[in-house]
Amino acid sequence: MGKRVKMIFPVPMSEATRPMVESQLPPEFRRPDIDVSFVGAGNTITLADSYYDMAIMELAVIQAGIRAEEEGFDAVCINTVSDSGLAALRARLSIPVLSPGQSAFHLAAMLGHKFSILTMWERWFPLYRKTLKEYGLESRVASIRAIDVRPDTQELLTGKEDIVFAKLEEAALKAIHEDGADVIVLGSTTMHQSHAYLASRLPVPVLNPGVVAYKMCELFLDLGIAHSKKAFPAPEVTKDQAFLG
Repeated sequence: MGKRVKMIFPVPMSEATRPMVESQLPPEFRRPDIDVSFVGAGNTITLADSYYDMAIMELAVIQAGIRAEEEGFDAVCINTVSDSGLAALRARLSIPVLSPGQSAFHLAAMLGHKFSILTMWERWFPLYRKTLKEYGLESRVASIRAIDVRPDTQELLTGKEDIVFAKLEEAALKAIHEDGADVIVLGSTTMHQSHAYLASRLPVPVLNPGVVAYKMCELFLDLGIAHSKKAFPAPEVTKDQAFLG
């Protein structure tokens, strides 16, 4: 039987946004035996520009993921490099729960001595620092570089390619030549449209975190493994109503 993966985008998706988000996984990246469902989370557009916004996004992702097993999904893939809701959903669910930040950062550490995170704006730095500290990977980071372009959760990078792609390439080259990065990790799944451009121009591997997380889902499903319930014990009593209302 085929498997089902729920891919949770951390903000609501409109009909216009959905094709751009789903284009992260073009047909050549998908397998016929795994069905992927992209779902938007919550009712509020946030840019994760503060710890306040990050808390809202965390709640939205938990809400979207909490019923995954009951809905028949075999894995959950969180579609934000903030890894919002990862620990909570691993505690609540027994099916694999994967996320882009954790997956891409650890893969980057396998591919080189140091990696740099390439992102849109400096206000996202706290979310990277938080997860890098939790994962014990601070010593593997060469730098975090931003191009100071305000992100857009509706249009993503569409219409801004000429400006944004060049800025990203310039910042990535500085990370490589000045900071010592052996690998570049895109700092947001909303930046996936720049991956092919950067990968064709930079002298080091460039990781597209949403794709890496999804491929980790495939690996976990193929191997029949999930996160340790010793590390992420289930609650003695589920309190889903606290999240779902």
